[in-house]
This record gives sequence, structure tokens and C-alpha cells, in this order.
Amino acid sequence: MTKPDQPPSPIARAIAMFTLIVAGEAVFFLPFVLPRVFRPTLLEVFQLTNLELGIAFSLYGVVAMIAYFPGGPLADLFSARKLMAVALLATAAGGLLLASIPSLGGLKLLYGFWGATTILLFWAPLIRATRAWGGAMLPGRAFGFLDGGRGLVAAAIGSGAVALFALLMPDEVQTASAAQRTHAFQQVVYLFTGITLAAAALVWFALPRQGEPSAPIELKRPLGAVRRVLKMPTVWLQAIVVVSAYIGYKGLDNISLYAHEVLEFDEVQAAQVGTLSMWMRPVAAVAAGLLADRFGVARLTILSLLGFGIGSGMLAVGAFPPGMSMFFFATMISTSACVFALRGLYFAMMEEGRVPFGDTGCAVGIVSVIGFTPDVFMGPWMGILLDRWPGELGHQYFFASLAVAATIGLIASIAFWRIVRRWNEA
Repeated sequence: MTKPDQPPSPIARAIAMFTLIVAGEAVFFLPFVLPRVFRPTLLEVFQLTNLELGIAFSLYGVVAMIAYFPGGPLADLFSARKLMAVALLATAAGGLLLASIPSLGGLKLLYGFWGATTILLFWAPLIRATRAWGGAMLPGRAFGFLDGGRGLVAAAIGSGAVALFALLMPDEVQTASAAQRTHAFQQVVYLFTGITLAAAALVWFALPRQGEPSAPIELKRPLGAVRRVLKMPTVWLQAIVVVSAYIGYKGLDNISLYAHEVLEFDEVQAAQVGTLSMWMRPVAAVAAGLLADRFGVARLTILSLLGFGIGSGMLAVGAFPPGMSMFFFATMISTSACVFALRGLYFAMMEEGRVPFGDTGCAVGIVSVIGFTPDVFMGPWMGILLDRWPGELGHQYFFASLAVAATIGLIASIAFWRIVRRWNEA
């Protein structure tokens, strides 16, 4: 981000991290934060089933899977500042289409478009810039700050969006007409679109220009990096951990709907539950990053996957009828904390896994192609379970599948830790 012989000042480093945090979350406001917090309302406004919405998410995932791999080498060749600014502008343009309440077909195309804008031009540059910020000594802190800060931004903006939505709805939420509900939802979409545009301007003007390549580097370099990265067992184990952790993250999309359908919360209350889960992200990710730099990324990853598995198992076997909300909140908060801790850890694993910094973009591309496959199947999987077994049973089946994913990730993280331990003892 800056020339090696001109180390950035503390203020410059703080501004750079703040910019990465805001941009890193703003680009996902429209495709992900919006449906996570307002899922019941989105389903009603667009007249969708869970499966139909899941298919739209799946199209995003398919495009993203295609985009991750070329996006990695692009991040090693071109300026993060330019790539990220263009990605944010294009994503915000999609928000204007969403506010028009398109048909199901239009919604599917929009999610496919977002799969390209948020991944091809944005994801790998964000991770590479964050790794550069942390260096070899503070990988956990860098990614903990990034995801914790992103969580703080998401929770704060999400809470503001819920407040705006509640203000625009009648006092008795259940009496809202379709027109009132649609209008309130559209204003939330415009809010998220405006924030995404503002983030594009922040990236363009706040990220430093030093070190930007004046011309593309020859193609041989990324091809060699791909071969090197593919030969590293730690990269494959890291990818499995990312798959498991990301399944947990996508599983949190079910929180607000669970509260609405099983605990009988109204739409505003259900949105507040989703926002409360998001508030665990800044605390958990930052704490995990700080502890990881002290005790090791691999160890903290193992503990977080263990907690994620236990929490998901409790949600799978424990019925939370109305009146048991405190037990539900305790389980939801602890499970969310473990999932968000993993988000602050899994890319920090690259340092312990000894991925060369110059190959970071390629490694991010390869890990992401595998690790973020839940973008393809989690939406339809959730829709199938919840539509096939309406009510509490479908939710229990869904949380049971999360517990299985956590177990697989736990096995991979233990294998990763053993490799790192052998290296350190050699």
C-alpha cells in the first residue's frame, strides 16, 4: 500500500484500516446484510418462497465461484484502490434496480451481477491489502480488526436501518398494508445504496496511491503462483475451514426467520434479533484476532469451531417455544460469537500456513473458490428444509446440518495445527 522505504504513519495506517473496514462491509450491504436483517419482509414484498430466494443466492454463488479464481491474480497485478472503487460503484447501481422491486427473474439476474461486482474486482484486493497492513507480525490483529470493524459497521447501519423501517411502519406492525411495507423496504434499500456509493468515494480518496503498478505484470508470475499454492497442504486445509465457517455464517441468515416463525416475534422484533446477532461480530472478531497473535491462529480456530458446533447442536436438539427466549438468546449470542471469531481468523491462517506474500492473491482465489461454495448451495438448502418441513422441525434440521459442517471444519483445523506445530519444532 506504501513504499517499503516510506513506512506509513500511525494516522495513515488508521485511515487505511478504517477505509478497508467500511468498504469491506458496504459492498455486501445490498446482497447480504439486507436479506439477513429483513428476510421476512423481503419474502413478503417480493412474494417469494424460501427456495426461490435461495435460488437467487445460489446464482450469486455460481458467478462468485467463477470470479474468485481470476480475481485472485488480478489483485496481485493491479491497484486495490481502483478495483475496489469500481466494484462499489457497480454494486450500488444494482441497489437502484432492487428498489424498483423487480420480478423473480430480475432478482436472479441482479444477484448474478452482484456475484461479479463483489468478488471479481473486490474480494482478493481487500484480503491482500489487509495482509499487507498486518505484515508477518500481526496477521490476527489485521484480519480481526477488518472483520470486527466490518461487523461494527454492519451492526450500526443495520440498527439504523431497522429504526428507519420501524419509523415508516405503522405502530401495529401486523396491520401494515402491502404498500406501506413495500415503501418502508424501499427506503432501507436506498439507505444501503447511498452508503455503498459513499464507500466508493472513500476508497478512491482515502486509500494511498503509492505503490500502484503503472502497467500489468507478465502473465507468467500468476501462473507460477497458482502452481506453488496448489502444492501446499495448508492451503487445502484452510479452504476446508473456510467452507465450514462460511456455512455457519450463512446459517445466521436463519436467525431472524427462526425468531419470527418459531418464537412468534413480529417483523420488527425479528429484524432486531438479526441485528443483535450482528453486534457480536465486532467483539468476537477483534478479540479472536488479538488472542490469535498471542496464542496462535490455529489454536483459536480450533476453539471457535468447537463452540460453533456445540451451539448449532443445541439449536438442533433444543426446542425454544415462546417464553424460552432468554435461553434462545444465550445460545444465539454464543454461537454467533464463535462464527464471527472464525471470520476474523480464517484468512490470518495464511501467515501460519507460510503462503508467500507475493502469492496472496492467488491463494485467496484458490481458498475462496473452495471456501465460499456455500454461496451456491446454502440458500437452496435452507429453502428446501424450511419449505419441506415448515415451522420448528425444518429449522432444527437446518441447525443439525450446521453442526455437521462445524465437525468437519474442526477436523481440518486440528490437521492444520499439527502441520504448523511440526514446522515450529523443526
